Formats: sequence, structure tokens, C-alpha cells
Amino acid sequence: MVAVFFLWMLLSSVCRYPLGMSSGQIQDEDITASSHWYDSTAAKYGRLDFEEGDGAWCPEGPVDPEDMEFLQVDLRTLHFITLVGTQGRHAGGHGNEFAQMYRLDYSRDGNRWNSWKNRHGKQVIEGNVNPYDPVLRDLEPPMIARFVRFIPITDHSMSVCMRVELYGCEWLDGLVSYNGPMGHQIVSAGSPSVYLNDTVYDGVISSRKVSEGLGQMTDGVWGLDDFTQSHVYNVWPGYDYLGWQNTSFENGYVEILFEFDRIRNFTAMKVHCNNMFTKGVKIFREVQCFFCSELGKWEPTPVTSVLVLDDVNPSARFVTVPLQQRMANSIMCQFYFADTWMMFSEISFQFDNFYFQSVNVLTLFIYTLERNHSHSPVVFLDINPMHKVDDSNTRILIGCLVAIIFILVAIIVIILWRQFWQKMLEKASRRMLDDELTVSLSLQSETIMINNKSSSSSEQESNSTYDRIFPLGPDYQEPSKLLRKLPEFALGLEDSSDYAKPLGGPQDNVPHYAEADIVNLQGVTGSNTYSVPALTMDLLSGKDVAVEEFPRKLLTFKEKLGEGQFGEVHLCEAEGMQEFIDKEFPFDISANQPVLVAVKMLRSDANKNARNDFLKEIKIMSRLKDPNIIRLLAVCIRDDPLCMITEYMENGDLNQFLTRHEPESAEPVASNASIVSHANLILMAMQIASGMKYLSSLNFVHRDLATRNCLVGKNYTIKIADFGMSRNLYSGDYYRIQGRAVLPIRWMSWESILLGKFTTASDVWAFGVTLWESLTFCRDQPYSQLSDEQVIENTGEFFRDQERQVYLPQPAICPNTVYKLMLSCWRREPKSRPAFQDIHRILQECASQSEAE
Repeated sequence: MVAVFFLWMLLSSVCRYPLGMSSGQIQDEDITASSHWYDSTAAKYGRLDFEEGDGAWCPEGPVDPEDMEFLQVDLRTLHFITLVGTQGRHAGGHGNEFAQMYRLDYSRDGNRWNSWKNRHGKQVIEGNVNPYDPVLRDLEPPMIARFVRFIPITDHSMSVCMRVELYGCEWLDGLVSYNGPMGHQIVSAGSPSVYLNDTVYDGVISSRKVSEGLGQMTDGVWGLDDFTQSHVYNVWPGYDYLGWQNTSFENGYVEILFEFDRIRNFTAMKVHCNNMFTKGVKIFREVQCFFCSELGKWEPTPVTSVLVLDDVNPSARFVTVPLQQRMANSIMCQFYFADTWMMFSEISFQFDNFYFQSVNVLTLFIYTLERNHSHSPVVFLDINPMHKVDDSNTRILIGCLVAIIFILVAIIVIILWRQFWQKMLEKASRRMLDDELTVSLSLQSETIMINNKSSSSSEQESNSTYDRIFPLGPDYQEPSKLLRKLPEFALGLEDSSDYAKPLGGPQDNVPHYAEADIVNLQGVTGSNTYSVPALTMDLLSGKDVAVEEFPRKLLTFKEKLGEGQFGEVHLCEAEGMQEFIDKEFPFDISANQPVLVAVKMLRSDANKNARNDFLKEIKIMSRLKDPNIIRLLAVCIRDDPLCMITEYMENGDLNQFLTRHEPESAEPVASNASIVSHANLILMAMQIASGMKYLSSLNFVHRDLATRNCLVGKNYTIKIADFGMSRNLYSGDYYRIQGRAVLPIRWMSWESILLGKFTTASDVWAFGVTLWESLTFCRDQPYSQLSDEQVIENTGEFFRDQERQVYLPQPAICPNTVYKLMLSCWRREPKSRPAFQDIHRILQECASQSEAE
């Protein structure tokens, strides 16, 4: 199923794991070459970090500039390749050959080959500078291929040898090509031209059409709100988008054909569109999709979706089109213009893979049975057209096939029955939450897992970062099964009994570190603000929401702070807010003066799950009353778009606050640079710990604690918020999974990355990183010396616990006592990490010692 796809990607270290050259998973027969010097330098010896044979693949004779020698790898199935590695022939010091430059050719079918080019059109990749050190190169854009050729390039005749590795994950989307009209160009006087063509398309390109290939709509990069800007450095305006002008289409729509590797049961299509209506760009107003499950036979009835247009919010967004579980291997979609221009940057499909495979196997058996029964020359066990079926064996064959069919039907019935009851339990749990957000537990050891995942297409629209990766099911409830899917970790299972038990198993009288029944809130930005245990929900939900409706007309929008798939966060001025503030809540504002507030706004086209979660988040936020947690002040929920109004601190977030200041012991860079004393750093850390102590007392799990999510007010007041994930400013702090989900891996504990396990103990880990950020004045990103994949690999070292894991270094101005506190937050065993109550106490003692000195 779709959820399996995201789980697999995470277990593959987010599509950046080696594909099998070094490990031997790729067989010798799948590695070929144009030639080789000796049998001991044949293609099979071209494996990265291998020293067998003569230590590498070497082509026959020196390579001249005009030669095209190559080492070819067959991956057997399509893969999404994001990284390549090369190495020369060292052979224990006996070899000194390596490729200084090379290029890559790739193919999806073995017949039609393409040369890989980067986003600036360059084919040549810089290789090695010595024969022994591996060199890894990111592929931007990634390749979608089954066959890959490494082709050494030389500027003069020279000996070249190579060892290689490919990194990525299997391409399970199934899309093998999209065909449609070529993108157009926007020409305006006095401004640079905007080129909306598919620059990295690898199929057939003509002046009017592209076909038989893949390109920017499958490269995993979403376009920005302003289509003239780009994620990619030093490219032309419009690079991220493929766009068309309505005057070129008489029928008023753009038609795109999507071809897949096989028949699939489609549930939804997601299209990332630009909506900069001030420049005549809008999302499509309607789409009609036709389906073809047999060659050339299109079903007459399309799936039609009419969208609600947005003339208020110019942000780019994903638009989800339900496909109603239609079976097809080709889809033809007609996207109707809503304005002068229509622009897409990414298209992906969701499908029910298991259902398709079961039906397809049954269809194959039934087809074979019918053909055999009619004495057709085509037989499942022998497809030779010259073979005549022996009638004496036909009855036996039919009997075997009938038995197999009955077994398959029984298996399918059992699976569907289990899924039915699972859905019923989820719906019943969700209904209880919708009534009063109440879940009754007879025993603390009983588990009712309430999640945003469901098999219906409407619920699959959820973009929850972690729920999409770890769906509701046995793999989530039994981390031991996840670990067995990681071969390098399998040996450590005997020493990790705490993590091999189901979450719903026997526990202590009090759930340790919030290991309880979890309700995940979607959040308007597509992130989970808090993971709320259902037991806590039960305690918080006994009263009505004590928050008032605020007149929308009294809000003045000043700045967009961030955005996500389902909504946005705006900085606003609110007039007359004094009348809506709880008298028990101290709020430092002058009478009759507008006050700065943050407004979370849900988009009007958000799905039902997002709307329900938005209302649940209001109920939860209305109960949170702590001086170090951002407070909910009022709401606007009588009309769309739904809004919640929260505090906003005048000095912005802690990350930006500290980068504008200098440590007490350092000389200011500029004459007007402000200084933050060590005592005030500890004061701010104490307040973060105090706020997290309050959340942990309710068994709430934040899951994204960092300086970017701590707001700073007057006199170094700190309040914990949740806006960081939605802000483009911090997009580099989140590791994107093939363009579909993001993870703050540099703040996450090892068990959160490897097991998807988020508890108060993992929040403690993130607090340690947040404390490190504060004492370095946010000058560097955590683990700045490590790449993202190395950060993920380092979590594996924490799991193996062989004292090879890398810790964040002690900041220059950090006392030993505080650094020891950080290290305790990063202990391998979650139960060994300090509670926030202890952290708060230790920081208070540090503050007292500092004052005494």
C-alpha cells in the first residue's frame, strides 16, 4: 500500500543507502563492461571498497578521449538514484589508476539510453584524485533508472580503473513516463524572460511536445510561491515549474498522459501548483482523468474533480485529486485553466498496491484456467506456442489451480476482514474524539492507537510528516520487526528488549515517558505540533473550549511567517485584544493599542481530516496554560478560513535572536552588537525546560523542540511554539524524503529516526541539542561537519553502542556541568535520560552558582 512506500523509504535512509555493489547484493552477472584488461580486472571487481582480483575494473588498454569504455550495473528494477560513489584501483598499494572525470548513461528498459546532466546541463562529473579514497557525488536531479553506465572521461590517453557504488531506493511510484505539451515562456518588457520548460526531461523533446520520459515533475523538488525564484542556485526564472498559457489551447485545458509500469489501483493524484494570481497564475479549476487498463482501450467514464479557487492566498500548494480506486496502467488527465497561466512543479500518485497484486494474481490464474480448459496452446506452466497440452494432465492442472485459487481467496478474505475491523476501531476511536476528545481506558496497559491514517483516499491526503512514514500497524507497534528489516542492526536485538516489546504491552503503573495511547494533531502546516496521549486528552476534555470568537475585521495582516500543505502562519496586528484575554493570563499590552499576534490559518481547500485536527488543536491549545508555552488567545471559526490566534513575542524566535547577539566573553563584531550574558542564556534554558516540564506532566510530546521553535519576549522571556517547520528560513533544518516529507534529523533521537518512536525522552534529547544551539549562539547547525546521510548513519552507531557514535562538541562558553547535562540528554537508553523536572532543577543550581560567583 501507499503507506508501505514511505516506511520503506525511511528504512532505506531516505533513498540514500547503497544499492549493493559493496555489499554484494548486486550479483556478478548484473555487472558488465565494454571490455577488461585481464580476467582479474573484469567488471565484477568494480565494487566500491573491494580489493578482490586486481582491485578494480580496468578497461582493455589506455582510454583515449574519443573512447567510450563503460562499466554497467543492472539493478533489475527501476530505482530512484540520488548519489554515486567512485574509487580507483589501489590494490594494497600496487595500483595507481583512477578516473579523474566520468559521466553517467542510464536506461529504464535497456534499449533507450540517456546521458545524465545536472541542473545546469553539465554531463561531466569530477571523479577521484587518488586511487584509494572514495568520492561521493550527489545527483541533482536524481536518476530514475534500471541500468547505469559509468563512462570514464580523459583529456589524453591514460590508464583508468574504477570501483563504483550507487545509492538510492527502489522507484515504487510506478510512473515510467509522462507525455504532454512543452512548457511556454513569459516575455515581458523590462523584465527577464521566464522559461517554464521541462529542463531535465529525459525523453523525446520537440518544439511542441515532450514524450517517453520523466523530468522536473518527478524530481522531488517543489516550486516556491514566487515562480520566478528557485531552490536551485544560479538558474533562470521559472526553472522549478512547467507552465502553459491558455491562449495556446483551444479546448481550454492541458492534456498530460501518465504511463505506469503495470496496472495499479489508483486512489489519488497530488499536483503541486503555483497560485500567484497577481500575475495571472492559478491552480486548475477542473480536471478530468481517463483510464486505460488495456492497450489502447480507454474507459469512457472519466473521474472529474472541480476545485475551489483561491483568490486570497498566493502560496503554491499541493492539490489532491481523488481517483476513486480506478484500475489502469495509463491515465490521461485534462487540466482546465482557471486563469491565463497554469504551472506545475511536481506530480505523484497514490495507489493500493496490495489490492492490485492480489486481484492481478487471481486474474492470471483464472485466465490460465480458462485457456487450459479450452485446450488453448497457451499454458501457464509452458508458454511455448508449439506445445500441445496432454489432456490427461489437464484435469490435474485444473485441480491444482482451483485449490490455489481457493487458498488465495481465503487469504484475501482474512486480510479484508482484519482491515474492516481495524477501520471500524479507528472510526469508533475518532468518533469518541470528535464528541469531546475523550478516550476511556479501563487499564493503562490497553492500547487504543488513534491515527490520521486510513485506507480511504480522503484520509490519505494527510501530509503528517511522521504518520505517513510510520503507519498504524504491526511495524509501528513492534519496533523489533522494524529492526529485523535493518540487517546491520539485527544482531543488537538481544540487547534491546525495551524496544522489542509492543507499545501496548505490560508497563509500570505510570506510563514512562509518555509511552501511552497517542493522538497526533495534523497542524495547519502539515506538521504535528504535539503528540497527545489519549489518557491526557480524557483529562483535558471535560470542559467546553474557553476561548472566544474574535472579529476577523480587527486583524491586520503584516507578514507571512510560514506555510505548509494545509495552512499558513501569519504575523498580524489585532485591535481590541484586551477584551478577549483571560484575566488570569498576564499579557503586557497597552490599552487601546494593537498587539502583535500569530494567526494560524487553515486553507479553505483543506481536507476533512485537516479541519477536524484543526478544531482538536484548538481544544488542546485552549487547555495549555503555562508562562513558558505560547497561549491561544482567540479563534475565528464561524467562517472559512478557520483561524486560531496565539501570542507572538516581539523579539522573534530564539535562533534569530541569538544570531543577532554576541557572547558575553567575546568582543562585539560591530559597535552596536548586543551582548547576552551567560546568566541570561541559562535563564532562557531554564524557561524552555520549565515549559517542557509542564508539557511532560501532561504526557505531551512536542517532537520538534529547537531554538527555531522558542520565541523571545521582553527581559529574555521564552515561550515554546511550533512554527519552525513551516518557515522557509529553516527548510535546511529538515531532511526531505524524495520531496514528500521532512524530518528534523539533527535534533531527533536515534529511536525516533530508526523506530519512529517519539516520547518525552526523545524530547529530552532534542532539548540537549537546543541547549547546545543556545550556547553556540546558533552560529552552526548541529553536526555541521556531517552530511545528512552521515547524521543518519550516526544514529546507527548509537543503536550499536560500540562507542563509535559522534556527540556534539562542548561549546567554548559552556561550563562542564552544563555539558554533562547535555550528554545525559543524549544517553542511548531513553529511560536513563533525565526528566525535565531534573533538568530544570540542575539549571536552577547552575544559575545559583553563577550568581554566587
